[in-house]
Amino acid sequence: MKIKICGLFREEDIGFANEAMPDYVGFVFAESRRQVSPVKAAKLREGLSAGILPVGVFVNTPISGIAALCRDGVIALVQLHGAEDPPYIAALRERCATPVIKAVSVWSRDAITAWDRSGADFLLLDNGPGGTGTRFNWDLMGTLETGGGADGPERADRRPIGNILENLKTPCFLAGGIDRYTIETALLFRPYGIDVSSGAETGGVKDREKMTELVWRVRRMGV
Repeated sequence: MKIKICGLFREEDIGFANEAMPDYVGFVFAESRRQVSPVKAAKLREGLSAGILPVGVFVNTPISGIAALCRDGVIALVQLHGAEDPPYIAALRERCATPVIKAVSVWSRDAITAWDRSGADFLLLDNGPGGTGTRFNWDLMGTLETGGGADGPERADRRPIGNILENLKTPCFLAGGIDRYTIETALLFRPYGIDVSSGAETGGVKDREKMTELVWRVRRMGV
């Protein structure tokens, strides 16, 4: 299973990532307290370990701007968090060979399945527009079995009943309100990957120990 730490905007964040070694990191180009400019992102990208893929996060951005970042090697994947529809994704693909992640606001099971054939390479299941630090109702993906005690490796064999992720054609990242206390429950749904932002922060900035622990928790599950 993959893990993505999103919202890096300081040089020390890159250092923390290079120690923790998540699979992906996210640079937010949309309006946000974590927003980075293309110039800043390029500088951060230079210091990033070759084993970590940088993802650009956008909201209703003109395709030409995204294509330039892909062409210049600043980002290796594109994450869309706005009202981008399948025709937009198709047009983006004509300009970029970069894999596309489409964020989905989950309010029902149908909200998930409706995007399964959007043309995106991955879906990112989130609460609302994303960046809220809260999770959507995970029961919409499947009902967790009862029992098993506290979160821990002994829960690795438990599976949610009716897990919708098992029937989707498009691999999914799970996001929203995931931190050191909820990540192992999130892993029970067997998403393609976990996406963490505020859960890897203290006081609004990335926390080295939290980043390291989150990556370790994913790796130790062996999934």
